[in-house]
Amino acid sequence: MNQSFKKLATPYRIWLYILALFPIAVMFLLIFINSEGISLDEAYLTLDTFSTLKEPSTLEGFKNSFLFASIATIVCLLLGYILAYSVFRSKFSNKFLVLTIFILPMWSNLILRIEALGNVMEQHNIIQDILADVGITYQLAIRGTSLAVLIGLIFTYLPFMILPIYTALEKIDYSLEEAALDLGATSTQKFWKVIFPLSLKGVVTGSIMVFLPCMSGFAIPKILGDGNILLIGNIIDQQFKTMMYNQGSLLAVIIIVAILGSLFLINKVDKEGETLL
Repeated sequence: MNQSFKKLATPYRIWLYILALFPIAVMFLLIFINSEGISLDEAYLTLDTFSTLKEPSTLEGFKNSFLFASIATIVCLLLGYILAYSVFRSKFSNKFLVLTIFILPMWSNLILRIEALGNVMEQHNIIQDILADVGITYQLAIRGTSLAVLIGLIFTYLPFMILPIYTALEKIDYSLEEAALDLGATSTQKFWKVIFPLSLKGVVTGSIMVFLPCMSGFAIPKILGDGNILLIGNIIDQQFKTMMYNQGSLLAVIIIVAILGSLFLINKVDKEGETLL
């Protein structure tokens, strides 16, 4: 890399060290220290913090997080692949505009989107009132349920699945499809033997990009679940709020390790970062 470009990256590196690496290092140290809050006056080294991993609430949080993240990822994969493939096969002159429409909700604040979605899931919401004026009535009050949380996760992270898959599809050489057809493959065989295998980079990248925030997030289950759904992100949030920094740091570092491992996997699957463009 040109030396001038390296100098331009210096402020970013400093920012990264201060806001990312330093807090991670502090949390790692807090795992092995028994202290009251952040006071180190009577602190001492201990491994008792790891007993948090055996607590029923922690085990339930991990189980629920894995279950919700898995279901949301599978649904996003099915919907995302269908949508990405539809755009890929469409004859739109400007496919980028269509993709922009898909990611448009991401340009607004996450909390506002989730609160708006939560309002729609309550009784006597604005949509229900509008439909009632034209004689259409329905009952839908699912806020505070598992279904509401799943809908929120899918609604929020579906674009993270669509973009990598579409990028992978767009990079497939059309001559490979023609060759499959010339060899006698049907449209279905062409898809499963040529197109889908060549788009697996996007599938893997998209699945990881959806699974991780679904697994570690706390805003969506807290707002749409009304505190009834316990995920690991909510446990970490609660522990830091109650100044149980040692236990919260342990769980947070576990999530961070999982994220770093997933990024390493993405790098192995897609070394050039093609599906992230």
